[in-house]
Amino acid sequence: MQEGREVLRAYSQALADLVERVGAGVVSINFQRQEPPRRRGHEPWQLQGSASGFVIAPDGFVLTNSHVAHGMPHLDVAFPNGATYGAEVVGDDPDTDIAVLRVGASGLPMLDLGDSDALRVGELVIAIGNPFGLQATVTAGVVSALGRSLRSQTGRLIDNIIQTDAALNPGSSGGPLVNTLGHVIGMNTAVIQHAQGICFSVPINTAKWVSTALMKQGHVSRGYLGIAAQTMRLQPANGQGQLGGGVDGQQSGVLISAVASGGPAEKAGIQQGDLLIQLDGQPTPTIDHVHRLLTGGSVGKDLQFAALRRGQRLEGWVTPVDTPPGF
Repeated sequence: MQEGREVLRAYSQALADLVERVGAGVVSINFQRQEPPRRRGHEPWQLQGSASGFVIAPDGFVLTNSHVAHGMPHLDVAFPNGATYGAEVVGDDPDTDIAVLRVGASGLPMLDLGDSDALRVGELVIAIGNPFGLQATVTAGVVSALGRSLRSQTGRLIDNIIQTDAALNPGSSGGPLVNTLGHVIGMNTAVIQHAQGICFSVPINTAKWVSTALMKQGHVSRGYLGIAAQTMRLQPANGQGQLGGGVDGQQSGVLISAVASGGPAEKAGIQQGDLLIQLDGQPTPTIDHVHRLLTGGSVGKDLQFAALRRGQRLEGWVTPVDTPPGF
């Protein structure tokens, strides 16, 4: 019995020390924006709220959720020591719900970023937030699942989501998920309603490359084909044998419903009504698969595609360009 108490006391002390050390770099983000009247004749109204974030570089860079920072002309960032700074949005990426802010300060207590690829189900984790400037709020739990996907506000899937049973408190969105070493392995997000009560986190390895792109160029480059498309089940008339190329058994493809004039798809000979079944050597059973293949280094790269047109297989090459503003 005494040995068990000592173990609990040691765990409690270690957790308190970790929160004290990490919490110094977890911030409260207060935002407000004037919205147009909801009805004709009504007055404009103020959208305001509070969320969390954490310092990723000592010269003022702070990571938080895109759904917190997007379109916000004014943000205040408050630190646990009482210091408050106005912040500018360096860039935000709604497709991964990640944003980078910068405050006019240096020598800030940055957090250590870990390796989310090394996580294992069952590992102990701690979710930390700083909602409404109430200092650190802490919940502890275990990694209950890895490799989840969440639909972002733009409709794209965020891949490799970390799920834990550490409750995500209101206002703690944007705060860090840390392991027992105090290394950040995820950023907590609540882009869907049922994310309250449990914790979904964008993996820190995703946040690393997205935040780097945001700090360098203000946005994340993603490939653009110039198509409107939707997932469609393959009809029996198409036949599995007509698919070939290692995609036998594929049950669906991506139906091209529109092709932008002068875009990469039109230049590649892709037409409305084509059923895209492969891109860059990979099957494309859904539009989400196409989105994944257009993330990262696809811009300017020649990608081989395969499609069905009136039941006949055709192949070609398409070169994605950077996604134009507004898409």
